[in-house]
Parts: sequence; structure tokens; C-alpha cells
Amino acid sequence: MRIDLHSHTVYSDGRNTAEEMVQAAIGKRLDLYGISDHSYTSFEKDYCMDIKAYEKYKAEIKDLKEKYRNEIDLSCGIEYDYYSDYVPEGFDYVIGSVHCLKIGENYLSVDMDRETFEMIGRDYFNDDYYSFCEAYYETLSDICDKTKIDIVGHFDLITKFNEGNKYFDENDERYINAWQKAMLKLLKDVKCFEINYGAVNKGIRSVPYLSRQMQEFLIDHGGYTIRSSDSHNIENVGRFGK
Repeated sequence: MRIDLHSHTVYSDGRNTAEEMVQAAIGKRLDLYGISDHSYTSFEKDYCMDIKAYEKYKAEIKDLKEKYRNEIDLSCGIEYDYYSDYVPEGFDYVIGSVHCLKIGENYLSVDMDRETFEMIGRDYFNDDYYSFCEAYYETLSDICDKTKIDIVGHFDLITKFNEGNKYFDENDERYINAWQKAMLKLLKDVKCFEINYGAVNKGIRSVPYLSRQMQEFLIDHGGYTIRSSDSHNIENVGRFGK
């Protein structure tokens, strides 16, 4: 089956409407397609769903599911952020993700841009990027303690700007210990981790999250993977690399 369960619409930070995204999925001949807009976060509202829009969002996708029932199997999901102020209820599935770290009263995005990433490493971790990674993975490992999720989203998002080991060595024992500890804890509650092509499709990375080493460790410990486009426009729906 051709499946893509991670995508965003104008309800959050996507460029296209839900119906336009569904029509693109049909055009790509997907068998199962899911829309998973970002859950509400009070500290950063530009990228997420308005807290008052949830019921409209679910109702629209329900209507689209019926309208296109003979052409595609459509699901209504949500990408739940660790710091979300909303408990996800009434969705077909939940993707659990961490996009930022909270240090003191500050919420710091780990994937906004390279300049922000370097600022966090410099100003909050004294250029110790292994401590930065440890804080990220420790936060992600606790997401199942906050809510039930079905899929772990872009598990190694912390490597978004690290291609070529620019900031830290991904083969370093300290880094490996951090992500393995987090993955083992998450596997107690959720088995599915996505192979996320969002950064590849945007031209930021040449390989997707999850790394090959992580995929092998995951499978060896009873987990499995699912491919996701993390599309924010119709062009990238069902797109798993160039």
C-alpha cells in the first residue's frame, strides 16, 4: 500500500487547503492518506492550529472522507507537540513530536533555522552539542507520559542541520547513548517510528530522519517504521525523496 500520514494544511503551517491536499494524494495514487496538522501551543501560535479550530478541522476531514470515499482512504490525525496545551481526543491517530526545548521560561525551536540552532548551542549549552542532544532526547522520551501517541515523529530532528557532523559526531558514544535510551523508553508504549522526508523534500538534508543506524536498532528491539512526507504543500504529498 502507498501510505502517507504526515501532512499539514492551512489549519496550521501548510500552504494548501485540506481538500487540495486530498486531491493531490488521489493524484499521487495513495491508498491511505492522513492529514495531521500541528496541535495548539500557546507560546508559538504562527505554526499551529487555533485552539478554536479543532472541531471544524475534524468535521471538514470527516466530510472529505465521505466525499472521496471511492477514491482514497482518508484519516484525520494530529501532530501533537510535547509542549501542546491541548490533549488530543477524537482523532484516528496521533503523531508525537518535539519541536523545541523549554529552558527556564524560554521555548527554543530546534528546527527553525541554522542561526537559531547555533544560538541555542552557544547561549544555553556553552557549545556542548551533546548536552543539547541529551536534553532533546530526554524531552522526547517523556512524550508518552503526557498523552497516548501512535507514531513517533521525526525522532532525530535534532540532526536537521548536522549533516556531515557539523556540530556533533553522530557516531559518538555519548550521542548514541542519548538516543538509544530515549528510543527504548518510547518503545514501551509505541512501536511505530516514522521515516520522515520533510527536510529532504525541502532540500535541507540528503537523507531522512530516522538514520539507518536508528532504523536497525528500532527493528532489533521490536519496533517498525512508516514513511512520511511531512508535506506542507500539494507538491510534496506522497513524496519520499527526490
